[in-house]
Amino acid sequence: MSISTVVKAGLCCATLMGAGVAAAAPQQAPIVVQGAMSSEIDTLIKQLKDAKPMTIGKWQFWQGQLDGYPVIVSKTDIGMENASAATALAAATFHPVAIINQGTAGGHDPELHNYDIVIGKESINIGSFKTPFKARGEGTHADTWAPMDLLTEEEDTSDKIVDKPMRAFPADTGLLKAAHRAAEHYSRGKVVDGVIASSDVWNNELDRIALFHQQYGSSMEEMETAAAAQIARGFNIPFMGVRVITNNATNGSQFEPATSEASQLFTTDIVKAYIHQLKR
Repeated sequence: MSISTVVKAGLCCATLMGAGVAAAAPQQAPIVVQGAMSSEIDTLIKQLKDAKPMTIGKWQFWQGQLDGYPVIVSKTDIGMENASAATALAAATFHPVAIINQGTAGGHDPELHNYDIVIGKESINIGSFKTPFKARGEGTHADTWAPMDLLTEEEDTSDKIVDKPMRAFPADTGLLKAAHRAAEHYSRGKVVDGVIASSDVWNNELDRIALFHQQYGSSMEEMETAAAAQIARGFNIPFMGVRVITNNATNGSQFEPATSEASQLFTTDIVKAYIHQLKR
């Protein structure tokens, strides 16, 4: 389904079974912007006009307007499972025209420093691997692990390690275009297209980080984007991840919490540019 079809179709009232929540949808399909923590969404909520909170299960949403267009801010909470659940709820309840997952991340690329922003041309799951058999006492060697594709229809039950590429979730071209327009006005660091790596693992081993960067092209790591991208793909909803560098162990950049505001303001500019594209 094309973006124009979604916008023209609008939404009817959607009821989420099991949560006991009925949401009256806006006349236009909204844009959903996600962040995992309060510090990653507070500034976004302030950008909305007439923001109204809504809770489904444990997941929180704020419905409002930006430049006269419906926008929903979603607090996914931290981690792949939370991001998956929040994205599925947003997709089924609001039927958004697009989803943007944004926030902070730790750098994998030594050329990236605090306040630099990565537009996720792709996102990958760096927590999904198959390990070769090793007898007790033979140790563990992460460089021999092979990516495991969670979107295959058949389960691979063999012990054989097959050399195959990492599954990547590409960003929507329309959202990328809007992000590139927003990048023209960002002045707190550089903006690059890159690969966002996600997992429920916090990696601090520099050799492991270097392996991800060299073998899979990862620019940074966090804990939500690839999971949200996978669910958005299942609903055929345009998706893109955006992350700001908040620390980078590969070059000594120390954690700086204020970077989260920069990501939110940059994402606000993306949303405005995307709204302009939709209105055209």
